[in-house]
Amino acid sequence: MEPGESPYSKERSQFPIAFAAGAVIVLLLFGGFLVLTRVMRSHDSATVIKLPFGAGEQAYAQNVHFLDIRLAHAANFLNQDFTYVAGTMFNDGPRKVRGGATLDAGQHRDFQIQMEHLPAQWDKQNPLIRVTGLILE
Repeated sequence: MEPGESPYSKERSQFPIAFAAGAVIVLLLFGGFLVLTRVMRSHDSATVIKLPFGAGEQAYAQNVHFLDIRLAHAANFLNQDFTYVAGTMFNDGPRKVRGGATLDAGQHRDFQIQMEHLPAQWDKQNPLIRVTGLILE
């Protein structure tokens, strides 16, 4: 230690370096957060697969029922709002319905669908659910 120099002056000279390092780390974390939210938004548009809906599927669609439809609302840690439609799907016909999990004749299964980016004009009523494609066995 040189004359006139205190141990605290060395600590004070290192403070700007530590502050700058902390600021760089905070900026990197914030930048990573922004990149992550943009990547998540770019994956929001899922690929839509159209199921067959010919005359046979259209005739069978009257055997597929949606029961106990209910809405739920939630927010994730990024403060993004989501609305869920949940209910039970029932196959009242004699054939199996495929496409994801198989729904046998007379069988029912609970479902949940997440909806994002709903218009402000939405009246908050349960949506109308209809069959627009089926894979039958």
